[in-house]
Amino acid sequence: MKCNRLVDVGRRQFLRGGLVATAGAAAATVVGTGQAQAQTALALVDYPANRLANIADLAANEPMDIGYPDADSPGVLIKLGNAVDGGVGPDGDIVAFSVLCPHKGWMLSYNAGDRTLNCPGHHSRFDCESGGQQIWGHATQNLPQFRLRVEDDGDIFADGVDELIYGRLSNVLA
Repeated sequence: MKCNRLVDVGRRQFLRGGLVATAGAAAATVVGTGQAQAQTALALVDYPANRLANIADLAANEPMDIGYPDADSPGVLIKLGNAVDGGVGPDGDIVAFSVLCPHKGWMLSYNAGDRTLNCPGHHSRFDCESGGQQIWGHATQNLPQFRLRVEDDGDIFADGVDELIYGRLSNVLA
């Protein structure tokens, strides 16, 4: 009984501390608007649009090798077969990712069984159905996902990247 009360007190203190920290951050944002505006200059750079493939070229759960934002940056285009957040196309199931592990740049391989991209170097694993979220391993960031759009004729274009591609600094510096 005494132990449960200590846990409740700990939770209350934790929540109270979180509220104080949030209020402090909000106040700092209001007071330092000039600093906040300077910090927003660091934004993701939009790479030029590149045609990757056509919907007709894709088969469910079979990755297609691509290069984006250029041929020196390997990636993969996948029609997962079920709708996912960030998926495009008529079924909302087409996604694309960099296949360079964000930890050390190893080339990732696709596992169709659980729809993950896997690193042979340090065994990081990334869930393609959850926007490239890391689910295991040494990597400290999620897998870079390419922003896609589909034209009326079925052509799939990449318009940008949501994370830092391994070995490149230009997609986060304005």
